[in-house]
Amino acid sequence: MLRLALAFFLLAILAAIFGFGGLVGALSGLAQIAFVLFLVIAVLSLLFGNRVAV
Repeated sequence: MLRLALAFFLLAILAAIFGFGGLVGALSGLAQIAFVLFLVIAVLSLLFGNRVAV
């Protein structure tokens, strides 16, 4: 998920360099969503990852 956020971020930077303004907004929004999902999954993994079914 973090790689996906980084990929969208890099694509947004490239689109900004080449002047595609609408694409920059969409890609940066997708990068933010992917990063937030990564954080949520990471926190849930830390909280519930070590539970063993008894």
